Formats: sequence, structure tokens, C-alpha cells
Amino acid sequence: MNTDQDRSAFRSGAKAALLAAVQGLVLAVVVLPCGVAFLVLTLLSVALVPLGIGIVTTPAVLTGVRALADARRRLAADWCGIRIPAAYRPLPRTANPWTRTVALLRDPQVRRDVLWLPVDMTAGFVTALAPAVLVFFPLQGFLVGAGLWRASVREPGDVYWYAFVPVTGQATALCAAALGALVVAGTWRFPPRLLAAHFRLTRTVIGASRAALAERVRVLTETRRDAVDTSAAELRRIERDLHDGAQARLVAMGMDLGTIEMLVERDPAQAKRLLAQARRNSAEALAELRDLVRGIHPPVLAERGLGDAVRALALRLPVPTEVTVELPGRADAPVESAAYFAVSEVLTNAVKHSGAERIRVDVHHTDGRLRIIVSDDGRGGAAAGAGSGLAGIERRLGTFDGVLAVSSPAGGPTLVTLEIPCVLS
Repeated sequence: MNTDQDRSAFRSGAKAALLAAVQGLVLAVVVLPCGVAFLVLTLLSVALVPLGIGIVTTPAVLTGVRALADARRRLAADWCGIRIPAAYRPLPRTANPWTRTVALLRDPQVRRDVLWLPVDMTAGFVTALAPAVLVFFPLQGFLVGAGLWRASVREPGDVYWYAFVPVTGQATALCAAALGALVVAGTWRFPPRLLAAHFRLTRTVIGASRAALAERVRVLTETRRDAVDTSAAELRRIERDLHDGAQARLVAMGMDLGTIEMLVERDPAQAKRLLAQARRNSAEALAELRDLVRGIHPPVLAERGLGDAVRALALRLPVPTEVTVELPGRADAPVESAAYFAVSEVLTNAVKHSGAERIRVDVHHTDGRLRIIVSDDGRGGAAAGAGSGLAGIERRLGTFDGVLAVSSPAGGPTLVTLEIPCVLS
């Protein structure tokens, strides 16, 4: 029984070792060229920042470095169950390339990703290649024992070296195979551990520190508080609208109906006039209730999704508005709601303050982010500072780790970009 269990454990360990070797070999093939390319591009871009060229290239290069680090985080979790935390700062709310470049360079997480590149090219490459060496080195010994050495030893005096074993004939070839068997017997448990060591090294370099995680918790606490405040303000608005609008009309309608009861026999003409007035009050109350419901959660958003809801918004605007939607699926309802009301407020601001003659809305989903771009040909000068309507949009998006970027030079045009990380169904 113990023998069967030992054989089963050995087979499972051998499979795990072979899998770790293949995974490590894939990593080793990718690590060196990617590390060299991104390190060279990063250094060149940063060096060219004073000349102005790096302002354009640096954000793109650093985004690529982050994508490489995120890919390694996913592999660490999928292959070895090692979680590598990240604490990237949100991008600034301006589309100015210089501001974005400075913000990226000041982000501690981005700097850790850049410093990780030379480490990954050296120690990371070695730890990734080590599992493959431990598995394929003994395999080479077995092939030598099977006669591989004859292809290299053709002339008298030629020697095929396998580690420290000089192979010149079948007897020494069997010694090489025996050495390979000894390596297998002593190291078959190590390849998965070496692969895990590679990812632990990565976690040591690019893993978020406690201070960064504390900052992340602080930001999430602030966004949660903003969400609670926004919800409370929304409830007060609904209560006020009900009290001042539909409720007042319904009360007036009830009083008119009471008066009609008394006048229906004595003064039918006056009763008819009051009935017409009550009917108007009921229609207006119904319209106000519909507007209120639409302001809470539009039916078209729930039934047909964000794209059609934005198109419906555009149809009600007095300014010609073009809408382009490329969404292969639907986001979660809270994300759709936040995006819809953010777009609604941006469009309202554009109509009221920009003096635009045309507005364009582009809605699409790329790289795990819902991106909405609203542009107009108005006078410009919009800013997302405190006290503006855009600040409220920024707080709304911050609840979902979203960001708002505004480019609005004097004289226009204005470009407002909203991004929310999400997954589409």
C-alpha cells in the first residue's frame, strides 16, 4: 500500500516538476527580451522629456511597463497562488500630457515597476530558467546514455562533456545517464519551488508596501464617504421634488374633487371647470413622477443598456449630438448607472455653458475599462476644480475607481474623458 502511495506521489510530483519546467522556460524566453526592450524605452523616453518628445512617449511606455507587471501578477496568482498587491495612484483629472507624465513618474508603484525590470532581467531570468534546467538536464543525460554522444564524438580523441563526465564511449555514456538519474532523484521536488521563488522575488520588488496599501485604503474610505454623501443628497432631492411637485398637485387635485362633490348638483358648469383642472393636475403629477423615476434610474437604461440610454439622452438635447457606441456586452448595473448620470451631467454642462454647435459622444470598452469621451466645439474653459459640476462627476466615478480627464483650452474645443474599470457580461 505504501509503495502504491509512493508511486502515486512520485508521478504527481514528476508532473508538477515538468509543468513548472515548461512554465519557467516560457517565462525565461519572455523575461529577457521584454525586460531589455521596456528598460531601454523607459530610459530613452524619460531622457527625452526635456525635449518634449518624451512627454508623448513616456505615458505610453510606462503604461506598457504596468501591463507587463500586471501580466506577471496574474501568472503568479494562476500558476503558484501567489498574490502580488498593487497600489497605483489614479491618473490626474487633466488630459495635459505633461501633467500625466509627471504624475506617472511620481507614482511609487510605477517606479517600483521600472526598478523591477533590471531585477527581472537578471535574478528573475535565472529563477525562471532554473526549473527547466533541473528537468531537462537529466533528460539530456538519458539521451546521452541512449547514444546522443555519438553525433558529437566522430574523431578519435573527441570528448562529449556532460557536466563533469567526459563521454568517449558507451561506458562513460552510461555514467552520464546515471548522473542524470541522480539529479532526478535529488531534485524532482525543486522545480515548483524554484518557480514560486521567481514570483516571490517579483512580489518583493513590485508588491505594494504597507504605506501604499494604507494610502489605497484612505482613498477607498474617501470615495465610500463621497458615495454615502451623494446618496443622502439624492434622497433629499427626491423628497424635495415629491413634496414640492407631485405631492402638491395631488393634494390640490383632492381638494378640487371635494369641491366638485359639493358643486356637481348646484353648479354643474363650475364642477366641469374644476374637473378639467383636476385632470390637468393629474397629468402634470404623472409627468413629474415619470421625470422623477427617470432621474432615479431610467427605464431605457435598465432594459436596453448604457449605449441606448446615452442615445436617448442625445435625442432630448437641443444641440445636434452624435453618439458612437462599441460595447460587446453590458457592465454591472451600478457601473452603468454611474456612467449614465456622469454623461448626462457632462452633456448638460456642455449645452448650458459651452455655446457648442455640435457635440460628440464616444462610448467603448478596451483593456478592461469603460471609456466615454464627450467632445464639443464650444468656447472651452471648463475645469474640474472644486465647486464645478465636474467635481461631482469625479466623486461619482471615484466610487468605482474611475477617473475623469478634462482638456478644455480657452476657445475650445472641450474634451471630457471618463474611465471606469469594469468587466462586460
